[in-house]
Amino acid sequence: MSEQWETKAADQVAAGDRIKVRGVELTVARVEGSFLGREGMIAFIEDTPERWLKVPTPGDAEVEVLAGS
Repeated sequence: MSEQWETKAADQVAAGDRIKVRGVELTVARVEGSFLGREGMIAFIEDTPERWLKVPTPGDAEVEVLAGS
């Protein structure tokens, strides 16, 4: 069975989702609003033993979300 990715607005992503955004694939541990105090910007944070990663993006941008994640 192949992976199925669907497009969503970035502000619809929730913790636990596996996403592709800005050329990076990550599992979202939490979503931070108002990134650097800028309204309309959010940051996706992955926090695992293998890596810690923070990817900022506009809240209205489209991202790919792994179906069923």
